[in-house]
Order: sequence, then structure tokens, then C-alpha cells
Amino acid sequence: MKYDIKLKNESDIKHLRESGRRLAVALKKTAAEVKPGVTTGYLNDFFHKLVVAEGDEPAFLNYQPFGADYPYPGSICISVNDEVVHGIGGEYILQEGDIIGLDGGIKHKGMISDSAITVAVGNVSEEDAELMRVTKAALMAGIHAAQGGKYVNDISKAIEAAIPKKYGVVKILSGHGVGYKVHEEPYVPNFDDKVKGPKLVPGLVLAIEPMVNHGTDEVLLTEDGYTFVTEDGKKSAHFEHTILITDGKAEILTVE
Repeated sequence: MKYDIKLKNESDIKHLRESGRRLAVALKKTAAEVKPGVTTGYLNDFFHKLVVAEGDEPAFLNYQPFGADYPYPGSICISVNDEVVHGIGGEYILQEGDIIGLDGGIKHKGMISDSAITVAVGNVSEEDAELMRVTKAALMAGIHAAQGGKYVNDISKAIEAAIPKKYGVVKILSGHGVGYKVHEEPYVPNFDDKVKGPKLVPGLVLAIEPMVNHGTDEVLLTEDGYTFVTEDGKKSAHFEHTILITDGKAEILTVE
């Protein structure tokens, strides 16, 4: 199978490092605003102001992915509880015990970084805290496996192996290439789909993003055309980093 992969040059990587750093800072500051009584719309606006104040663009705002009927209307994807990904900030008021996914992107000097974290709203159950820990650990397992000379499927297998069987690993959504566009090839499944995929070579930039549910791995697309929710209504967690493939260990770009 032929893949349309666009490797990044030294100038691209320089700008991606700065894009990723700025995104990590913006996500951290937005996460600090998460508390009971805050609306998801407020968080969207807060993130937007942080990004444009630095002279950058929220990469998701007005982005229209393949199959979507209209451009995404938010500056950051905000997904609460059973919302898996791509939720749209609005009037929902956060409640004690919620968990909230913050998935943002920044376009800096033409280069796009992409990262996500899941945050507790006040005190959450141990069950939900464990879901978040498992999902973050799966992300790091995937990044550890993303070494030069290996293949995309090595990442996928490492992510799946890090997630206990009692959880649902979302299969119809995946990681992806990123940089010039929000979504580039190759796609990176969060489970072993038995497809070797392309070789991991220096200059390849990927967004690795496991999505893990308390129950079933099945998800549904809601009427807004963007928000995916768990089929059984149980909570979901999502963590993501943009990484650069090197000759050895991958470099995480979305860090301060």
C-alpha cells in the first residue's frame, strides 16, 4: 500500500517545536480554569484568547474534515464524561465529578501541533481517576514504541497492550500524521489491526491519541456532526501528544 507521507525538514521541525511548546502552555493554563460552575464555552474562549494573544491560530477553528457538513465552530475540542472527542464548547456547566477532555491545536508559522489531556472536575471517583491514568499510560507506551526503524503497527500494538481488557479501546478513531495539515497520513490505530503500516523514519511527525472507555469500545456520532459519545453512556478519556520520529526514541513536541 502506498502512503502519502510528507516528512518535515529542519525548518518545519523548528517551528513545530515552538508550536508544540505554545500548545502545551495553553492547554496547561486552560486546564487550570477547569472547576465546577465553569461553562465549556468559557474554556473555549479562554483557550482562543491565549492562542491569538501569541500571534498564532487555533488550528481547529473553521477546520472542515472530510465528511463534515460544516466547519468546526470551536477553537478547542471539549468533551465531557461520555463524550469521547470533538465536543463543542457551549452552555454546559461543569459539575463536581465530571471528567473533561481538552483537545487543542495551534498553527504557528504554518506548522500545526495537536495535543489532548483529560482533566478531573473537582473530586472524581477512583474509577474515573484510574481510567485517566490508564489512558495516559497507553499514550506513553505508544510513544515509547515509536522508534525509528519500527512500523506504525508497533505503536498500535503497544497502546492496546497497555490497556487492561476491562476497558473499551475506541477503534473507529485514531492517531494521525500532523504538521502541514491537521490530519495527514499515516493514520495510527489504537489497537492491533494486523496492518504493518509505513516504516517510522526521521522527519515523520505523528499525533498519537488513545481514547479509552469505561465500557464498550463502540461510539456514536451525535446530531451536531462532530461529537462522538460512548454507545453505553459510560465515561471516556483521551490523551494525545505530537511526536517527531528520530533515529532512536521519539521526541515529544507538545511539552513546555
